[in-house]
Amino acid sequence: MPHHIEYHLAPQSPWTYLGHERFVHMAKLAGATVQVMPTDLGKVFPISGGLPLGKRAPQRQAYRLLELKRFSDFLGIPMNVQPKFFPVSGDDAARLIIATDMALGSDAALALTGAILTACWAQERNIADPVTLAALLEECQLPANEVAQVPGLAVQARYDANTQASIDRGVFGAPSYVIDGEIFWGQDRLEFVQRKLQSA
Repeated sequence: MPHHIEYHLAPQSPWTYLGHERFVHMAKLAGATVQVMPTDLGKVFPISGGLPLGKRAPQRQAYRLLELKRFSDFLGIPMNVQPKFFPVSGDDAARLIIATDMALGSDAALALTGAILTACWAQERNIADPVTLAALLEECQLPANEVAQVPGLAVQARYDANTQASIDRGVFGAPSYVIDGEIFWGQDRLEFVQRKLQSA
């Protein structure tokens, strides 16, 4: 029986960006279903003990930049480790991903997620700008009129439910992949995700 994966993500997360395409490819090869779950880390961190980037110790901030460059080079994924539009709110992008999922399904939501992450981390685009988000929908060849028909209250309710589910599962950062109740945190755990997907 194919696995089901909860994909807890933040659309402004560099680590989600670095792992996204590999994860999508891996899930498709395994025939797994993916539940796309944009999550509000601003509500997760106070409960999990996480800190927003600006409040972390200087040593941690410096090492983060080193690791981002290191993984970008190793994976061959283009990345501006200090993009023009960052820090940036991911809320509107998260809601658009959710609305796309509700209107068009998880494959469309995954495609849009990849476009948003790339826009932020490789293209120096502002993912908090409604004009940018509308352009990304068009570039993904997704019907904006269908996405716009999803009620805003329903989208926000799903966003809140995703965030609460992350908290309930014990998720504390993005990306996190939850398979059969088991958490895999970070794009550098994707080899373990693959092993899990290959298991009976």
